[in-house]
Amino acid sequence: MIGAGLAWSTGGVFVRNVDLADPWEIVLWRSVFMAAFLAVAIAALNRGAVLSKVLAAGSAGVISGLLLAATFFFFILSITRNTVANTLALMSTGPFFVAVAGRLFLGERVPLRTWIAIGVALAGIAAMFLEGLDGGRTFGNLLALGVPTAFALNVIVLRRHHASVDMVPAVMLAGLFSIVIAAPLAWPLEAGARDLTVLALMGIVQLGTGCLLMTLATRYLPATEIGLFALIETTLGPVWAWLGVGERPTNLAIVGGLVVVAAVAANYLAGALEARGASPAAAGAGDGSATRSGPGG
Repeated sequence: MIGAGLAWSTGGVFVRNVDLADPWEIVLWRSVFMAAFLAVAIAALNRGAVLSKVLAAGSAGVISGLLLAATFFFFILSITRNTVANTLALMSTGPFFVAVAGRLFLGERVPLRTWIAIGVALAGIAAMFLEGLDGGRTFGNLLALGVPTAFALNVIVLRRHHASVDMVPAVMLAGLFSIVIAAPLAWPLEAGARDLTVLALMGIVQLGTGCLLMTLATRYLPATEIGLFALIETTLGPVWAWLGVGERPTNLAIVGGLVVVAAVAANYLAGALEARGASPAAAGAGDGSATRSGPGG
């Protein structure tokens, strides 16, 4: 799971090293390489049974794939208009979006600790939006919030239909849907050899490998620990962008981001303490505390 978080955390620095200005083409090529990599991985893990694994996902897998595809678009469209730190910090609020949506649509109880954490996170988000007003990044911040919104809807749909979808085929479907949507918007294509190399690494390493490693981790770790380790993406992503391309967030954005990440982490840790002694499946249940915003955007 540490490997998955490290893989996901490279998304921002990969995007910053692409010369392409068109976010639609970035989504297109990342999805092409990611879907191809996952198709090979599914074939290797299932003795060539790629189609049967995809079909086994059923209608729930299609819905999940469409909503995950939306997170791909929101992530790239946000990060091309925003700092890496702001985008990742806002994406990390996914568990709170799931908790509120579960309460509204499924009547699920939200613990008091989660409501407190949501209030604290909102203060951090407000600081980041205030910073965005001066830096012209308000729209990028709004797009970043589209990631946890789409993922929360994904979780609610799956819970309502009592569906459990294999993550790897669902992410591959998301890539295929992204290709279909992005291709006409990205035309004419302008990516050169260097950009294609970077986007191939992004699709294979950042998203494809991260997804595979998380899927393997779910066999051994309870849900709350999965969510906690996933915060590696949020904490290290801005560091790589700072070290790799010199992108330093403003002081207000750093404070706001730290407040958001601290609220999410505190909620995860409180959920883990409450679930101590319970079965792994029970850890984080009912409040969205075990849910990420998606596999690396």
